[in-house]
Amino acid sequence: MGYLELPQVEIPHNKLTPELLNTKNVYLLDCLTDLFVWIGKKSTRLVRAASLKLSQELFQMIERPEGYSMVTRVQEGSENQVFKSKFSNWGDVIAVDFTRTAESVQRTGADLTKWAEKQETKADLSALFAPRQPSVSEPEAQQLMEEWNEDLEAMEAFVLEGKKFVRLPENELGLFYSQDCYVFLCRYWIPVEPPEGEGKEGEDEEEAIEEDFSCVVYFWQGRDAGNMGWLTFTFSLQKKFESLFGDKLEVVRTHQQQESFKFLSHFKRKMIIKNGKRNTAPQEVEFFHLRSNGFSSLCTRTIQLQADGINLNSAFCYILKVAFDKEDKSGIVYVWIGKKSKEEEGRLAEDIATTYFDPSRFSLQVLNEGEEPENFFWVALGGQKTDYDKDNDFLNYTRLFRCSNEKGYFIISEKCSDFCQDDLADDDIMLLDNGEQVFLWLGSKSSEVEVKLAYKSAQVYIQHLRAKQPDKPRKLYASIKGRESKKFTKCFHGWAHHKKPPE
Repeated sequence: MGYLELPQVEIPHNKLTPELLNTKNVYLLDCLTDLFVWIGKKSTRLVRAASLKLSQELFQMIERPEGYSMVTRVQEGSENQVFKSKFSNWGDVIAVDFTRTAESVQRTGADLTKWAEKQETKADLSALFAPRQPSVSEPEAQQLMEEWNEDLEAMEAFVLEGKKFVRLPENELGLFYSQDCYVFLCRYWIPVEPPEGEGKEGEDEEEAIEEDFSCVVYFWQGRDAGNMGWLTFTFSLQKKFESLFGDKLEVVRTHQQQESFKFLSHFKRKMIIKNGKRNTAPQEVEFFHLRSNGFSSLCTRTIQLQADGINLNSAFCYILKVAFDKEDKSGIVYVWIGKKSKEEEGRLAEDIATTYFDPSRFSLQVLNEGEEPENFFWVALGGQKTDYDKDNDFLNYTRLFRCSNEKGYFIISEKCSDFCQDDLADDDIMLLDNGEQVFLWLGSKSSEVEVKLAYKSAQVYIQHLRAKQPDKPRKLYASIKGRESKKFTKCFHGWAHHKKPPE
């Protein structure tokens, strides 16, 4: 859920059975003299680390017999006899079928016939036939942004430095780094109307209306940052906020490029995400891509890319910083405006460039596509002028679907329009439509059954589009993780290396 919790497990008929233990979870079994920490094989490292801390706190909560009370750590598959004795029907004899693998027996049970009878041949492909999500109009997006910022009374920002959170300098508000974690404490004003009949005549209208507030803490984690920042926040800063605001506090954990509209609105389209960590030496050449993702200006971000001319696209605006020396004391900042980009995005890119790069040290030069100087611009982007993508038609058709068995049957769901690279799930198959091609993206841990069902679904989707959009026939392509083509990656803002999840 994005936060740690320790709910008590309901025990049917007051009898513990091995079926209550889920391999994805960690359990604490309190038997007064013995406190067991059972760790599932597929549980996350974050929850494992937290469970050991929580077990110590739980151990101290009640008075226990001195001398022989203890906390015991138990791994799934190697449980000791004392732990097993707490459960009824814990059989140590494992059914073996030498014609099948141990993993298959563990997943389906020894009797395949019984397992097959329980399966429902069900599939949900309705998302493929639903219309594409409509874009949010500019006046509507502007109104939403103004309303959310009017309700915001105050916002305090913190950044993780070493092992503690410190206040973020005001001039860095809106500037994020991919290897850092940030905390934003937002206080929102909530008007409360008084009950009818209350309030004296002639009383000031302002005094008659009561005021209330709520606090939301946004924890922002860069895509290259580890989970230690979240653990540090959970056991330090979060507890301080809870003691101050009590039940008025809400904690929201958000990852890079997966932020909510409300959070993004507080930066007024000037969110810039740089690679690396804060307080490290800046690079001589820095290249940024400004893009309004998700068919709405609310989802505007400026993300650092590899400085390569092949990453340009006529549909967008870019910022290129070229320093004249390694100390980054002076240089030039180019704002490159694509021919097919929106006019307001060009003005925004220029505003961002003057905000985050000191005008006294860096001169600003605005370039329309085709007016680039040969000396600095193309040299900084890797050398000679390259053949970059000049097509923007894909923005009107791009959709991303997820194919999975997470609900016990095959289902296809559409990702929100503000999707990013990290929405490509390793355990599943993804379908990406860019208006010309439909890509079948294969997750490294997806099953053969999912691949076959997703392949059939992609064919159904293409047949459906032939009737709906006869002028835009699609071709089906396979895409392997780590070997995606430019036609695939251009649909994602800030495409970079894939994250490697811990085993």
